[in-house]
Amino acid sequence: MDEMKDQSKKWPRKTRNLVLIAVALIVMGSGTGIGLLKASEKPAFCSYCHIIKPYYNSWNEGDLLAHKHAEHDVTCHDCHQESVSDKISEGVKYLTGDYETPLNRREFGTREFCLSCHDFEKVKSATNFEESNPHDNHNGDQECNLCHNMHRESQVMCAQCHQFEWMDDLGKGWK
Repeated sequence: MDEMKDQSKKWPRKTRNLVLIAVALIVMGSGTGIGLLKASEKPAFCSYCHIIKPYYNSWNEGDLLAHKHAEHDVTCHDCHQESVSDKISEGVKYLTGDYETPLNRREFGTREFCLSCHDFEKVKSATNFEESNPHDNHNGDQECNLCHNMHRESQVMCAQCHQFEWMDDLGKGWK
């Protein structure tokens, strides 16, 4: 038993993790690696990392927009389209502890990302409330993520200056 304790002192955590990464890379080059890549396409795979679990949980259940997307069979990889090298890099960072928490908020660029799935004219007509339309307002075209958040509560940008009755009916996923 003492021999095992001495052995663990010879292998600091970072070194052990680097050895695990090397083994993982060797496995990735084998048939097992292909199976691992295939498994990584399923949302539950990402939840094994404790830093990703809250994001998976918000997709899998709850009142946030991530879960509304899950209800329509939108998976993590439909929005998070990392290359194999990006996935390996993220795995290395996780295993070596080379990351900050909370994770940086991911920006998806322009509203065209959202509009590749959502029909803006339908959204605009569905939100044409009697007193205002948040998608057709005096601010012009806005980036979707100014109001809509996937893994945290969404917030109405209009509420910085206005209070409309429809804001009270937005539901639990909104501030």
